[in-house]
Amino acid sequence: MSFWVKTNRWIKWLFPKYVWDIPNDGNKVYLTFDDGPTPEITEWVLDQLQQFKAKATFFCIGNNIEKHPAIYKKIIADGHAIGNHTFNHLKGWKTPTPNYIENVKLCESAISLVPLVNSYLFRPPYGKIKYAQGKALRKMGYQIIMWDIISMDYDATITPEQCLQNVLQHAKSGSIIVFHDSVKAEKNLRYALPKVLSFLTEKGFDCDKID
Repeated sequence: MSFWVKTNRWIKWLFPKYVWDIPNDGNKVYLTFDDGPTPEITEWVLDQLQQFKAKATFFCIGNNIEKHPAIYKKIIADGHAIGNHTFNHLKGWKTPTPNYIENVKLCESAISLVPLVNSYLFRPPYGKIKYAQGKALRKMGYQIIMWDIISMDYDATITPEQCLQNVLQHAKSGSIIVFHDSVKAEKNLRYALPKVLSFLTEKGFDCDKID
């Protein structure tokens, strides 16, 4: 599903129980960050968001939460939303469903590291999830949050400028936009994110978190 910068409408039609965008009357867009928390990178992202008074949703890897609890707590303290991204960044298509669900539960436990914080937002790593896995997670109360636009910041074969344009050319009210607060994405992210935030602000968009 990550082969398109802007998710094909037929994909959305085929998987209607997943959240691909969030239509609204408030000109809101939804920035999301996958794979953190990551030292220095996540903290830099938080600084950028604060400068533009933007809120976002961080789909965290449970193992990273446990390794970097102070950064995780700062995400929450800054008023952003948290989502579950499995404990070990598992690829659903290659993982037996019982193992996958247990890994999600491990991440759930890590998320509850901060008292009274829990999350029933879930994003499958790589966007790859089996039907049975999705069904089980929905039964557990999870919303499966996919995306309308993916920046491709993790792709070393694209330029930082192309990463930027992947977002600017497609952003519209209701878009769920994917970035990654990861080492792999750092070069493109550091170039694109400030410019995306500036563009969205100038165009009157409100960057909000997913509830």
